[in-house]
Amino acid sequence: MKDFIRVETQHAVQFLKDGAVAGMEQEVRCAHEALENGTSEGADFLGWLHLPTSITPEFVADVKATAQTMRELCDVIVVAGIGGSYLGARAVIEALKNQFVELTPRILFAGNNISEDYLAELQDYLADKRFGIINISKSGTTTETALAFRLLRAQCEAQRGKDEARRVIVAITDAVKGAARTTADKEGYKSYVIPDNVGGRFSVLTPVGLLPIACAGMDIEALVEGAQEMEHLLRTAPMAENPAYQYAAVRNLLYRGGKKVEILANFQPKLHFIAEWWKQLYGESEGKNHLGIFPASVDLTTDLHSMGQWIQDGERSIFETVISIEQPEREVRVPSDEENLDGLNFLAGRRVDEVNKMAELGTQLAHVDGGVPCLRIVLPRLTERYIGQLLYFFELGCGISGNVLGVNPFNQPGVESYKRNMFALLNKPGYEAESQAIRERLGR
Repeated sequence: MKDFIRVETQHAVQFLKDGAVAGMEQEVRCAHEALENGTSEGADFLGWLHLPTSITPEFVADVKATAQTMRELCDVIVVAGIGGSYLGARAVIEALKNQFVELTPRILFAGNNISEDYLAELQDYLADKRFGIINISKSGTTTETALAFRLLRAQCEAQRGKDEARRVIVAITDAVKGAARTTADKEGYKSYVIPDNVGGRFSVLTPVGLLPIACAGMDIEALVEGAQEMEHLLRTAPMAENPAYQYAAVRNLLYRGGKKVEILANFQPKLHFIAEWWKQLYGESEGKNHLGIFPASVDLTTDLHSMGQWIQDGERSIFETVISIEQPEREVRVPSDEENLDGLNFLAGRRVDEVNKMAELGTQLAHVDGGVPCLRIVLPRLTERYIGQLLYFFELGCGISGNVLGVNPFNQPGVESYKRNMFALLNKPGYEAESQAIRERLGR
């Protein structure tokens, strides 16, 4: 497909029976139709399905205007959120920014852990900075994010005064209810709504992702355009030309054949957080009822010198999906060296990207020969537009794949288990019975 990301499946299909992928067409199409018709499990959370094409130029302009205000008033912007409330934004920002030049303003992330050292060091760093906060929480009571926001808000108000702090704190939260909404309305913060029918891990194309990405100076119009293009394509493309159908079909066939782990690999270190976002998207969507492919990731060639041995010769319960960037944004050629002590003169004059591409091809061949099915997702370039395509491709592929698997892709009941235990151990009001039971269990 011209000017689109593409999915190459031949090195995975060779591990399947002839005609197996074509034989999945009805199953995959029905799974997609269940999403489109609202008959899928979790149908209350399908707002992401046509989200890209619902985004208006006026909405994008408003987000950009808020971002510009933050950029003018802040040296640092802290994004407070956890899971889908920060991973999508961080994935896009890290993929597009220069790895060795700090953004202006600098974008930092908090509210995704409960490390006292992390928070103390963050507060120390911010002590002499003009900083603002983007607080992302539908409820406003998620422990990690609420705790970070409480600390940061107090510091921001102490350093800048309440009136100025009000101008640099933005809430992205529920439309009408919850602690974060109440605080935003009371304090007069600029706010955006997380749609009720969009779960956190599908929210990167809402203000949850778009505002931090715009604050980082990235082109959110191109990001949205790419997602819109992919939405149009996947809605109409036949099985053989539909990358989401192909991906969902192949990964489910491999799973049924005993491949229980999918490793998302890249040969471009900027994609590390794309993999982190993908792991949450697929892990939280499919890991239900003791089912689901376990999502893992590696950064190559780096991890070939650590995880490479296991991937090549370990238990054959894995398959690999490689994200490949066709054309890098920069050009570096290998110089000649008169002494040639490192033996690299055979590469003199050639581009570093050629070396990387041959490492990628050589790795793929080695892994396939070692019994690891390999899919390949190719982006023409690492730009906002193609990342927008990639994000929506993964989202629709996830919804379809979860339906094929037979789980509700849009809930996460298991996430609540640790919270109940933590609240009980902290003696949170309302958890007295659980607290007593846990303490008896622990012998305390």
